[in-house]
Formats: sequence, C-alpha cells, structure tokens
Amino acid sequence: MNTASHPILVIGAGIAGVTSALEAAEAGQPVLLIEREPAIGGRVLRNHHYFPKLCPPSCGMEINTGRLERNPRIRLMVDTEVAAAQKSADGWQVTLRHKPAYVKDSCTECGDCMSACSERIPDPFNYGLTEVAAIRPYHNDAYPRRFVLERSSCIDGCQACSDACPVHAIDLNAEPWEETVDVSSVILATGWQPYPLENLGELGGGRLRDVVANVHLERMVAPSGPAQGKIVRPSDGKEPRRVAFVQCAGSRDVNHLPYCSAICCLASLKQAAYVKEQNPDAEVTIYYIDRRTPGRNEEMLQHAENSEGIRLVKGKVGKIEDDGQGGMTLRVEDVESGKILDATADLVVLATGMMPSARRESLPFDLQLDPDGFILDQWNAGLFAAGVSRRPEDVASSVRDATGAAAKAIAAAVRSA
Repeated sequence: MNTASHPILVIGAGIAGVTSALEAAEAGQPVLLIEREPAIGGRVLRNHHYFPKLCPPSCGMEINTGRLERNPRIRLMVDTEVAAAQKSADGWQVTLRHKPAYVKDSCTECGDCMSACSERIPDPFNYGLTEVAAIRPYHNDAYPRRFVLERSSCIDGCQACSDACPVHAIDLNAEPWEETVDVSSVILATGWQPYPLENLGELGGGRLRDVVANVHLERMVAPSGPAQGKIVRPSDGKEPRRVAFVQCAGSRDVNHLPYCSAICCLASLKQAAYVKEQNPDAEVTIYYIDRRTPGRNEEMLQHAENSEGIRLVKGKVGKIEDDGQGGMTLRVEDVESGKILDATADLVVLATGMMPSARRESLPFDLQLDPDGFILDQWNAGLFAAGVSRRPEDVASSVRDATGAAAKAIAAAVRSA
C-alpha cells in the first residue's frame, strides 16, 4: 500500500493509543507514539481484572509490549508531551517536550537507589492510596523497565540515590529538551480521568475515609496494590461485612456529569463479585438508577442477581453520613417501594464516572469537542480521536475504536502525501 511521507503521531499510550500505533505500523506506516507518564498502559493496567474475560490486563499488555519491541516503524517516547503544533500543507509540525531523564536507560533496577532514598511521596499509580520512595519502579508491570524519580520531592542538596547507584544511571541535573517533528496525521488517545471523589461531598467523598471510588477498590483488590489484594476499610484496615455500591455517583446529573459513563454498572457488578470471593458472608447491596449491561455483558448482571448475599436495589442514594458506631448511614430513595430508607454499610464504593482528559487538559490543536468534552474527528485537519477520548467505553470497545482510528489516520495521511 501507499505510505505517508511523514509518520503518524499518536498521543497517549494507554490501550487505545498502543492499539492505534500497532495497527498503523503493522499496516506499513511509521508511527511516533508519545506518553506523558513514565510508562505505557494507561488506566487499564490499574485494573485488577477487566471484562468480559475477567483476567489481568497485564497479560494482554505484555503481548502488545512485545509487538512494540519488534516493530521498527514505531518510535516510543514516554515522559513526553506536545508543546506546540502548527498545521502544515501535508500534516502538522509538532514540537515535543521531553521531561528530564533523571534515570538513564542504563538503569538495571537493582534497587540500591530506592534503599538509599528517605523521601516518601503519594503513589500516583495507586491513586495516592499509599506512599512510595521518590525513586522507584513506576509499577510492577511498567514498560519501559527503568526506575523513575520524582525530583521535586528531593531534599535540597541530597544525592543519596545517585551516590548509591552502582552503574551511574542517575543524573540529578538532567534538563528537559524539545524537538520538532513533521507528522502526517494525529491520533488523540488522551484517555480519561475519574470524576473527583471530593466533588461528591454529600455522598461522603473526601469526608468519610470509608467512602472510596470504584477505581480505588480496583487497586485495593490488585495483589500489587496498596492493600496487597485485600478489600479492607481504609479507616481501620478491617474486612468490611456490609458493602454498598452507589451507582451514577456524579454521573447522569446536571450538577456533575450529565452523561452515562457506560461501564460503571459493569464495574460494580465485577467488584461485587470481588467482595464475595474474598468474604462469602459479606452483605453486598448495589443501589442503581438503571442497570446497563449491553451485549454479552448481560451475563454479569444475571450472575449477580443469582448470587446469594448480593442485592440490587433500584434507588437513589442522596446522602451518606457517619453513624457514630464505626459504620455509615445511607439515605436512600427506594423507587419501587416509594419510601425513604436508611441503610447501613461498613464500606461504600462510589461508581464515579469517566471524564475525558481533553476536558481538563489543553492540547495545542484547535480541537472540536462535543458538549461533554469528548473529541470529535476532524478529517480536514487530520485529527482523529481513539478510545475514551471520543466516548465512554470499555476496553474491548476501545480496542475496536482504536483500530478504526488507525485506519482513518492512514487514509488521511496517504491522501495528504
């Protein structure tokens, strides 16, 4: 097939960005794949299991990592962002800003630097639920494999990590740098952010320690997470006996996110199964407005309905408060009975929605967004959205969507060549 004279730029190396890059490159196009974090994988790798297969996402990402390593048409750059962009006759001229490489590629991950480091920071990979050394592996399955350093957390004058490195792979004086590249088209796979828990104060978000978001529970149950795979109450580390899942927490609400985030019902059904697997005697209640499990995912709903100890209550939770006895009281409007109920729980999981990163982050392109902040394709400009930057969806849908974005970007690139 014909190929473009310049590479395709893929912004974001989550599952959508990685898929777009691989599909375009394996079709013969050169690709620049950039990621602002120190490693690829995005939010998918923060999941314990993903549906419908309910298997660890690290397996699939390991396959994709191998494909990336074997494909000479892909140039992967982590710790990299787009600083500027200007439309050109045959695509875009883009300035890439690379963050300082405090840890070089020669790092062997021996761990001596981490042992020498005294500074602790909230772990960004675990949503700040635990603390880690300022220099450490980004996470267990990180690729590229090298340590990362949060330089801003270092004590002035401290060079303990550098002194401890036996291969001199740490450069505390590293500087950011920029390069300008010409690209034929752009795929925006900038992903999503969880709706802020602290915006849901009426539901205990940011106020009550035992009110957590669905993304927090996902990390909690992961063996590499802050609780080493155990579902516990953050306040006392005890196993909860009564767990409540609150659906549409900040979604389908004119005061928060007006749209449905598509995966929240499925995520809570999956997480309810996590709870019952660890504690068969636990009482689990899912409070919902509507139950949305499209396609074959309906099986997950049927499994929950047939599971002893899991109740699905059609009702809107309006307020959550500390009950003064180590638990929480939920004020619930029970739609089917028409009554206002007071329920109790030891742990509450809010099904917070997916908010497109493009809504909060500025990119130097004249992007067209829909009313909810999701990116719209612009054929004339050679700009295409992939995955959750385009609409809320699950992993399987993001992979399909990313493949389509790659096809569109190739067609636009060849047409402009």
